[in-house]
Formats: sequence, structure tokens, C-alpha cells
Amino acid sequence: MTPSCRTAATPPVLLARTLAVLTLPTLILTTTPPSHAQAHPAAITAGGAVGTPPDVLPDPLYPTLGQPGLDVQHYDVRLTVPAPGTPDLRSDTTLTVRADRDLNDVRLDYSGPRVLNVTWNGQPVPYRHTTGQDATPDKLIIQRSLPEGQDARIRVTAAGPAGGVPDPTLNITLGWQSVPATPTQPGANFTFSEPDGTHSLIPCNDHPSDPATFTTTLTVPRGVTAVASGSRLADRAHLNGTHSVTFALTTPVPTYALGISVGTLDTVRRPDLGAAGQRITLTDYFPTSVPDAVRAPYARTGDILTALSGWFGPYPFSTYGSAVVTPDLPALETATLSTMPVRSSRERVIVHEVAHQWFGNAVPLASWTDTWLNEGFATYAELLWTQAQGQDAAPLLRSWRDRLRPGTRPLTATTRAQMFDATAYARGALALHALRTQVGDDAFRTFLHTYTRTRTGQPTRTEDLLHLTRTVLGPQAADLLNAWITQPDLP
Repeated sequence: MTPSCRTAATPPVLLARTLAVLTLPTLILTTTPPSHAQAHPAAITAGGAVGTPPDVLPDPLYPTLGQPGLDVQHYDVRLTVPAPGTPDLRSDTTLTVRADRDLNDVRLDYSGPRVLNVTWNGQPVPYRHTTGQDATPDKLIIQRSLPEGQDARIRVTAAGPAGGVPDPTLNITLGWQSVPATPTQPGANFTFSEPDGTHSLIPCNDHPSDPATFTTTLTVPRGVTAVASGSRLADRAHLNGTHSVTFALTTPVPTYALGISVGTLDTVRRPDLGAAGQRITLTDYFPTSVPDAVRAPYARTGDILTALSGWFGPYPFSTYGSAVVTPDLPALETATLSTMPVRSSRERVIVHEVAHQWFGNAVPLASWTDTWLNEGFATYAELLWTQAQGQDAAPLLRSWRDRLRPGTRPLTATTRAQMFDATAYARGALALHALRTQVGDDAFRTFLHTYTRTRTGQPTRTEDLLHLTRTVLGPQAADLLNAWITQPDLP
């Protein structure tokens, strides 16, 4: 997410970064995106050992989100949007789940449309829905046990107005966004869910420590464009005047990263990128009322992907693009389909959200206390892009320092208000620059490649990054980074 929009009265000026001009590779390094089976249960950790994801719940900042021991492997999401621009939905969601411990019941986060039916492996199952009143969490409780190591398919159908979740720092509601029609633009809908808005739309394990793959099918009136995270598989017309579009996302991502956009949109296909047998398709979506000046910066997306993949390693998905929206919201790194408000349609914002495809989407957080692992890396990407253009990055570094002059804190957040503050963005980026300055560009690039390769699909903590730093760059580098992470003031 871009930092500028986290302060309602602040104009959209992004954080900046670095010194030294670099020559970046012009070829995207590619590998086959990891399957859920490859990325989720066991992966090479920073120390080189094989391990399983840590038991990370409950989250210190969101203790009621998620269910310890529940591993959702895949979401099959089917949404019918009968009237774009309104909150009304019909949903049919099937979750493929596994128990990492014996579970007496399955407790899904949910505050969405009214539940009509729930089945367990095709058979009706009793359930109850707590609605968040009297300090109880929003949970859809499936009243059936799931022994350790066993799988189940839970299907939930629902209909009615989508719910909403208050944002922790802004006066907005997270989840399904409705944009009513105007004289110049038909009605539209889109998702905007970080950190916990997805459960206002579908039942889910709504915490980043449980990334999953998604198949999303959107049924909308004929003439309406519907797009979601992942690669488009099919577009089927129906006799009732609707059509259904299906997308598949085969790299696991956190639930908040599910991106959906529905409306009367112009589709702009860019030239494909790729190498070593992989193609990356690039497609952007614009409301028809958006002028050419707003659309222009998105033509640089391919160049941005090329530059960043030289530093971060293979792009972790097979598609990318942006869905531009008209409400005055922050930009958001929804997976493979960044949600970009008109006001944020600038090159550096695009860079920031592209970087999040690695940091936050492919490499998920284990806890919301470590948002700097997402925002610091994405902010530093803006500096890397500045240097790739042959520009002086010193003004960016100064702007980061200036943002922190009112005060800073250690990088691990202890309150929800700290999750997206200036420290998470600017101090996180400065910490990475200090590390790069100490070890040099070649070692820093190797370190970033190793981080994204070994942590894809793995819930990641600050401790994991420090361990990797010590393993790849040595104890002095780890001590330097630890000082930036833990000292009350800037080192």
C-alpha cells in the first residue's frame, strides 16, 4: 500500500530513496511460479533446512483473526454481481482446508452477506454465525471436527449486501467497494481489503500467515467487464443476459490480496514480457471516464517489472496489471492486479505496488506487527527505480529522513496505528539502504534473490529476515540491520 494515503489530510507525495547510480539488468529472470503444494507445506528456510510454516496465531494486533491449526489451501470464489455499483452480491465459496492439529470445529472469519447454506464434503453441516456484537468476533463456525492431517471441502452460499470492516487508521470501510453510477460513468465495484476486509466478502481464514491459491468466477451483466487476480481462463455467455469470467491464481497469496474489479472498463493489453519459456501478460483496466493523462504512466509497467526483477528475482506470477478506480483511496497491491486510484496514477506509486507483488503477496507476513517487511521493501524499490532511470536518489533519502524527524520507533509495530506509519515505510527503506551500502550491490542483490526464493509462500517474520541476513551476508551485516530494527532512534 502506498504511504501517502495513510494520512487523510496529506497530499499524495510518496516516500523517496537512495544514492549511487546503478545499471540494472534488462532481462526478467523467470522460473515457473511455485504451486501451492511446493510453496506451502515445506520450503527451504533461510538457514537451509526444510521446515513447515510456524504456528503464528493469534496475532498480537489482530488476536481474533484466523484459526490456529487451520490451513486453507484453496478458495473457489463465485460471485454474482447483479447491479454493479451497489453492494448486493450472491456468493458461492468453496474452501479446501486441512488441519495442522486436531480441530473441534472450523472457525472462519466472516461478516458478509447472509449465509444460506453450508456443506462439508457435499453434505449439509450445522453452523452458527457470530456477528461481532458484544465484543464477539465475526465468525462462521462450522460445527464439525477436523482431525490433524485431514482435508475437507467446505462450501458456503450467501446472498445480500456485502459487509464492511473499519480501517484501523483511516475513515474508510474495507472490503467490497461500491461506486454508484454518475452521469459520466456507470456503476462499479472493487475489493479493497488490507488488512482484514476480505472476510466481509467471503468466509476465509483472514490472516496473511495462511496464504492460499484462488479460482475466482465473476458473473456480471453483459457489457460489464469483470477482472480478478490471476490468469483469465474463460468467459462464458449466458442466455439470461449475463456472462461469467473465471481467473486462476496458482501462487498462494494472503486473503487481503485478492483483487476484483467490476465495471464498464477499457481494457488495455500491453506487450508480453518474459524469458526462459515464461510469458508475463500485462493488462490494465480503466473506467471509460479516465483521461489519457491518467493512463499514460501505466505504459511503463513492463520497464518497471524488468528493472525490479533484476534486483528481486523472478516475478512470482504469470500476469500483472492495474485496475484504476475513481474513489479517493490509497493504492493497494492486490495480487497481479494492483488497485490504483486516479489520484495515485503516477510512476513511483506504480513501482511501489509492483514491488509488493514480491513483498507482501508472494512473501507473506507471519504477523501484522511486521508490516515494515512489506512497506520498507516496496518503498526502497522506488529508489531502485529512480537509479535505474539515471536519476540522483539523494533527494529521496533526504525525504525519508525528513518524514522521520517528528520521531520514529523500532520497526516492529506494537499498535494498529503503527502498522502503516512513516516508520514502516521510510525507516524500513533506510535500513535496507544501510545494509546495501555496507555489503555492496552484488551481495545485496544476491541477498534479495535468496529472500524471495526461500520465503515465497512462507509466513515471514523480522527474525526470519535477520537469520537470512546472518546466513547470506554475515554477522556484521546482521548486527547492522538489527540496530536499524530495534533501536529507539535512527542509527
